[in-house]
Amino acid sequence: MPNPILPAWEYIPDGEPRVFGDRVYLYGSHDRAAQSDFCDYKLKVWSAPLDDLNNWVCHGHSFHTRDDRDHKSDTEGMTDRKLFAPDVIEKDGRYYLYAYIVGSKGVVGVSDKPEGPFKLLSQYKYDPEDAGDDGIYNDAGVLVDDDGRVYIYYGFTESNFNEIDPADMYTIKKGSYKRAVIDDSDNAPQEQRFFEASSPRKIGDTYYLIYSPCVGSRLAYATSDKPQGPFKYRGYIIDNGVDFPGGNDHGSVCNINGQWYIFYHRMTNNTIMSRRACVEKIEILPDGTIPTVEMTSLGFEDSLDPFKPYPADIACVLKGGCFITEKDIFTRSIVNITEGNVIGYKYFDFGEDFSSKTMKIALKVRGMGTVAKVAVYADDYENSEPVGYVDIGTGDGVYTGVVKSLTGRHSIYFVPTAFSDELADWIADYFKNKPLFELEEFVFMK
Repeated sequence: MPNPILPAWEYIPDGEPRVFGDRVYLYGSHDRAAQSDFCDYKLKVWSAPLDDLNNWVCHGHSFHTRDDRDHKSDTEGMTDRKLFAPDVIEKDGRYYLYAYIVGSKGVVGVSDKPEGPFKLLSQYKYDPEDAGDDGIYNDAGVLVDDDGRVYIYYGFTESNFNEIDPADMYTIKKGSYKRAVIDDSDNAPQEQRFFEASSPRKIGDTYYLIYSPCVGSRLAYATSDKPQGPFKYRGYIIDNGVDFPGGNDHGSVCNINGQWYIFYHRMTNNTIMSRRACVEKIEILPDGTIPTVEMTSLGFEDSLDPFKPYPADIACVLKGGCFITEKDIFTRSIVNITEGNVIGYKYFDFGEDFSSKTMKIALKVRGMGTVAKVAVYADDYENSEPVGYVDIGTGDGVYTGVVKSLTGRHSIYFVPTAFSDELADWIADYFKNKPLFELEEFVFMK
């Protein structure tokens, strides 16, 4: 399944991936379309078998702060407060949910199953002198070390650390508080300074902390030889705002079948909300560094088959003001497409050479009452010639064009223009800022 990896109607940001047994579980916040704020009053859990990463299953609602049609709230005294950025860990055969409830102390839930549902165990218990972040424990990430000790990392604009008593999994150990495990001072460079989204992992003998730095849309990482740090900035793994409408990012790394991945989210609906879960393959080098990876359309795939139809919303490049929006439960289109926008997809494997020198491409669009031409590029839309064109009419429909045959692995870009070569200059200028069409789906055809 390409990116985003969950069904189109699902919005799961702040993803924390965890492997339990023979499945990988994705825990995260829950967004909705048509909302003007982050997150929701419920959490959901998705999972996939380790041997079939394209077969994600929804386990339903796992925790609530508001009554809904099927559930009562799981919280008392904290009802109707939104849930942010959970994490789940396993300890002695039980599964513990750590969640931040807006305006409240953080909470711990417990379940006998990794998918939940989780029942409220307790709020954190602590001496105020031993808790940072005003005791909220924003965006908490939890690590169970090899010796059974339990650590929690958290904070908003401040990087905090505590140890949790493993006897109950919610009491903060006296004297364990530390700040800053990652530099959050004004003296730290912006691209390194801690902002939020703590996610700890232990890889070999090295402790990693994945986090969101003060520079916009990145997931950075820092390492230490001790769980309490200090952690040293090593670089950033991904930036969801490179040639794409970016925003905050929150996610983590996970090893699945020997391959490392970074889970993260992307924005839709022309907002910094409505975030959707994505994944990219990464590499952890012998020196512990993680080379930065680009956003792609791949998800868990090595390459996509261009001769299968794809929804337009798997785009990983959107430049010039176009964006993905939810039209209805079944349809997510790229809208606000104007002259000079760039819509890109990475990567397709066109296979080996075949007899024909050309092939066709079809674009399914919603017309905007005007005509347009779409230039199709392979790999380089700035310094190369298009491999072909598609003429777009005024109405809804499927429009086809002829392109040069391609072989091997390529990124594909669509660059739309008005028919400026056929229009008076003043009319061409008029169309430059006008929506030309909306893109729903596309496919190549031999």
